[in-house]
Amino acid sequence: MDYPNPNHPEEYNEGMQKMQMQMQMNKQYLVYKQADDKEMNDASTCGKILIFLSWVLVFLTMPFSLLVCFKVVQEYERAVIFRLGRLMEGGAKGPGIFFILPCIDAYARVDLRTRTYDVPPQELSITPIEFLPTLYALTIFFSPFTFFFLSLLSVLTKDSVTVSVDAVVYYRVNNATISIANVENAHHSTRLLAQTTLRNTMGTRHLHEILSERMTISGSMQLSLDEATDAWGIKVERVEIKDVRLPVQLQRAMAAEAEASREARAKVIAAEGEQKASRALREASEIIGDSPAALQLRYLQTLNTISTEKNSTIVFPLPIDLLTFFMKKTEAQ
Repeated sequence: MDYPNPNHPEEYNEGMQKMQMQMQMNKQYLVYKQADDKEMNDASTCGKILIFLSWVLVFLTMPFSLLVCFKVVQEYERAVIFRLGRLMEGGAKGPGIFFILPCIDAYARVDLRTRTYDVPPQELSITPIEFLPTLYALTIFFSPFTFFFLSLLSVLTKDSVTVSVDAVVYYRVNNATISIANVENAHHSTRLLAQTTLRNTMGTRHLHEILSERMTISGSMQLSLDEATDAWGIKVERVEIKDVRLPVQLQRAMAAEAEASREARAKVIAAEGEQKASRALREASEIIGDSPAALQLRYLQTLNTISTEKNSTIVFPLPIDLLTFFMKKTEAQ
């Protein structure tokens, strides 16, 4: 402990006040600790008495009490036992037979089979499971591997666009004891957290990122949910974004933009094709002009092509020299 310096009166007085307050707090802590220890000892003594009376009741009512004391959990179930409100050591019981004392023991049964929870599109509120106590036991059913849908959640993106997101989350109960002792309803809490995580994740991204980076967003959500639900005994296995729905006006605008872009690309491609075709024609004309024999070969090739086609047109080929003679005569006249 650092003692105050008497050479500085203000610091000395302030330090002395702090020391006095600390000493008072330590005294109060000791008093409270002694009271807690006394209460724990009293509770332990009372608990031992109740346990003894419960055993007496079991022996007095044999063999009928065995029907109540022995419980069976299936291969796909686990049982978490509470004795006088406290978790018993050893963790979850099962599968098989386990023993409980009447009136003082309660158990929560965890179902390990796969179950589905579908959130309706028009209603995102989830009704929590109601706990119904019985005389000897408290039975609560939890699914350790569950998937549910986040249907049509309206999300505002970073660029102020409202979209509807349809997602599905796969998760399972990783620790049956923690899922019952640390949270009132693990499934309800996981669903609410998944909805808020989806909205927060989408709200930090632009629309084009949401449409093109679904796998990245799903992985980010899975890591965030898994880290947050670890304290509840929940393991988030997978998150999938099923569908992203845009407003009608935005769909029309994007369709018009895409159509205009396609038309522009088509015009560019057509112009490039015409340019290449004109270059090819110019090169062909230059080659034919330099070689008269090439023109004659082209003439014969054209006649061959016409003769192979099925048509009713009869073509009488004439020599090019004869046509040239008539053309010169016509020009002279």
